[in-house]
Amino acid sequence: MGKIKVENIRVYAYHGCLKEETIIGSDYLVDVIVNANLKKASKSDNLVQTVDYVHINQIVKEEMKVPSKLLEHVGKRILDRIFSEIALVKKAAVSVSKINPPIGGDVKKVTVFLKEKRTA
Repeated sequence: MGKIKVENIRVYAYHGCLKEETIIGSDYLVDVIVNANLKKASKSDNLVQTVDYVHINQIVKEEMKVPSKLLEHVGKRILDRIFSEIALVKKAAVSVSKINPPIGGDVKKVTVFLKEKRTA
């Protein structure tokens, strides 16, 4: 088993419960960690035998384009797509961070962290 991390994917998106958030938008950071058997890829040097992090990045960018009220909802959609599109992934974790959230204080970011295992 091995891990692949795709860290600090920066995206401008329109998530939030406040109407202004869905109009103005905000900066987000997304991190993804996947667990998979990387033994074959480590021996073969063949991209088709590993988890393509370009594909992970694409999933994140596409899902972040779809507005949601909650970061939990966005994170769950990202996880669902990873499991449905990348068969090699056995476990995955995603964190979605909103930078400078409008919560009435000096807060650098808020982060939602979700993780799941493949069920079948």
